[in-house]
Amino acid sequence: MKKPNKIAVLMGGPGEEREISLKSGKAIQLALEAIGYEVLGITLENTLGDIISDLQSVDLVFLGLHGSTGENGTIQGFFESLGIIYTGSDPLSSAICMDKNISKIIARGCKVITPDWKIVTRDQDLDGGNSEFPLVTKPNDQGSTVGLTIVHDESELGSALDLAFKYSSSVMVEQFIAGRELTVTLMGSEAYPVCEIIPSHELYDYECKYTSGMSTYVCPADIGLDLTERVQEISERLFNVLKCRHYSRADFRLDHEDNLWFLEMNTLPGMTDTSLAPITAKAAGLSFNDLIECIVLQAWSE
Repeated sequence: MKKPNKIAVLMGGPGEEREISLKSGKAIQLALEAIGYEVLGITLENTLGDIISDLQSVDLVFLGLHGSTGENGTIQGFFESLGIIYTGSDPLSSAICMDKNISKIIARGCKVITPDWKIVTRDQDLDGGNSEFPLVTKPNDQGSTVGLTIVHDESELGSALDLAFKYSSSVMVEQFIAGRELTVTLMGSEAYPVCEIIPSHELYDYECKYTSGMSTYVCPADIGLDLTERVQEISERLFNVLKCRHYSRADFRLDHEDNLWFLEMNTLPGMTDTSLAPITAKAAGLSFNDLIECIVLQAWSE
């Protein structure tokens, strides 16, 4: 199969995950260069219009963006309008997966269990007296656990909501599931080995995700064959139902009774030295360069 000649790696952006995106982008760029592609690194600073001239000379764009800037469908729609080939899910799937409320509604409609939740806005009063603690508050449309808090009692609820509202106009208040943190990377709807994350904090938060040594990763996860196959089957089903494309990562909690609770689908997983997609790909026998090449070929073959 003929391969693209020149690939742009788009990274940065104005969102909360800019620094992580820059790390992912640089790692992707180095991998593509090592494979033998001609690569143009593009850092998104302000508006999408600023990068149009750079895109005219490339065959494909590898999206190294994260969070709302890159995953809510805006940039995907921009590329579609210009006829540019890019990696990752299309505008509709990106928007659905970035909206945690919508993706959880769809998952529940497919008989996949997900923690109970409600969406609140600034003009709503959340009656903490009717809430079961602990619970989790997080922006409905951000990634990397930005603005996320585990709320242990009513006294912590107000500040947790204030933090989440800094990043979004709608906040998800979600049932906290005690147990283990599991994640599954998918490539072309095929699930890679399940990875268990053991964070040094109570939850796998931003610091644990992006600080070396703050989390332990067990891949393949020590959960037995039957449960492994169940996690992978559910992940593949959600990948297809949510209309994801090329690759993604599904996150779950596994409770003490081996119930599997879907949390969210990430359409542009991180590619830093502590990111989960490269860890799970390695367990499947793929080097980081192999993983990047697979994503390129997924996009190019469509």
